[in-house]
Amino acid sequence: MSDDHDARRSRPETEKSYGIPEDGEGMLGWEFVVEGMTDERNYWVSTTLPDGRPHARPVWGVWVDGTFHCGGGERTRWARNLAARSEIVVHRESGADVVILEGTAEKLTEESADPELLERLDAAYEEKYGVRHGTPFWAVRPRKVLAWSDYPTDATRWAFE
Repeated sequence: MSDDHDARRSRPETEKSYGIPEDGEGMLGWEFVVEGMTDERNYWVSTTLPDGRPHARPVWGVWVDGTFHCGGGERTRWARNLAARSEIVVHRESGADVVILEGTAEKLTEESADPELLERLDAAYEEKYGVRHGTPFWAVRPRKVLAWSDYPTDATRWAFE
């Protein structure tokens, strides 16, 4: 997902009282998503517990090859949640410069992923956080992305088919 060519860009749908413009003027470009997901240090992930309740945790992550990747030990609650049910929401730490990815997470291991990709992920972690992460990583494949920095005027949604 290196760019938004596979996405339909539009306005988020919500109550009219929120004041989101109906036209496309002022919508954000995909570069806002890329910059935000690249530059942020901490992210929030939400997964689903076995009993259906939501589960949120802060994580570290990197944007590599146009995709958000985060790592988590296999015994962590959120990684076990993903192993059972791959739905995930990732949110930048900022509540003002917002990027929210909604989609599924694909587990990347030494057995399942391209070794060159795993090396690039570890190198990105080392550059950003000063440590190499190691597997597993989770690659987030979005179905929908929401973003804004001047709500409601620039609120933008990308829907991936």
